[in-house]
Amino acid sequence: MHSEPTLTLQHARQQCEQQLTQAGLTDSPALDCELLLMHSLQQPRSYLYTWPEKPLTPFQQQQFHTLIAQRTAGHPIAHLLGEKEFWGLPLKVTPDTLIPRPETELLVETALNLLQKKPKFAENFQNPQSCSQNLSLLDLGTGTGAIALALASELPNTQITATDFSPHALQIAQLNAQRLNLPVQFAQGSWFEAVEASQTFDLICSNPPYIDPNDPHLTQGDVRFDPLTALTAEKQGLAELETIIHQAPSHLNTENGLGWLLVEHGYDQKEAVQHLFQQAGFHQIETLNDYADHPRITLGQLS
Repeated sequence: MHSEPTLTLQHARQQCEQQLTQAGLTDSPALDCELLLMHSLQQPRSYLYTWPEKPLTPFQQQQFHTLIAQRTAGHPIAHLLGEKEFWGLPLKVTPDTLIPRPETELLVETALNLLQKKPKFAENFQNPQSCSQNLSLLDLGTGTGAIALALASELPNTQITATDFSPHALQIAQLNAQRLNLPVQFAQGSWFEAVEASQTFDLICSNPPYIDPNDPHLTQGDVRFDPLTALTAEKQGLAELETIIHQAPSHLNTENGLGWLLVEHGYDQKEAVQHLFQQAGFHQIETLNDYADHPRITLGQLS
């Protein structure tokens, strides 16, 4: 019976990088290979560099080659590892959830900046454990729980509610909250249907589906493996954004001087989204660019 030649860690990485590059996965082949090898070995990155000449066991080698084959077929790294880091938090991901993207961290950063600007809430950041000022935040369409859990990690005394219409996504979000020991309240339902009609929040944020169903990018890269319901929306990708923006005013509390709504959207939707904010009665409307300098987050305040 023919067996594969034994690979050292160094040769395994080199072989993997070559295969991914040949398959056209040229964005981050070296990093992808490190992550797949770390997963196969159940070892940290430092192990790869400390023991480059260490051979893989036959089982590790088989597992590594299986992962390489799946990656070259286009499967996202996050699905192969079962995990994706967001805001420094390791989040479990499955094909039932949208893979958290780095650009969505801008939404978390913006929300925290808005809260820090209010003197009465400064104590939430300076001494969060003993803070007496309660904040109430809502994350609509939470998926893995990425946004809600990132905010909870920064604001331990804050009441955070996270919703999703998908029970499977909510199960993953709840599991992530338990693993990270972060207190978030979860509710199932489509957008504001998941909360009480009279319930209000100081700040509402959402990363809803905003891609046109006919967008050719849906057949490329990692998004091929994301659930379509988490990606696409009718009306050229604006239908869900329109629902959220128009219904948000009745769920925003303006008594604390906040009353902010923040949404993520497509790079070409800035004007349309700002118009929706204006129609809904928001002011101080602003759009922020992501790290690739694309319009990505629009926010507005209700007075």
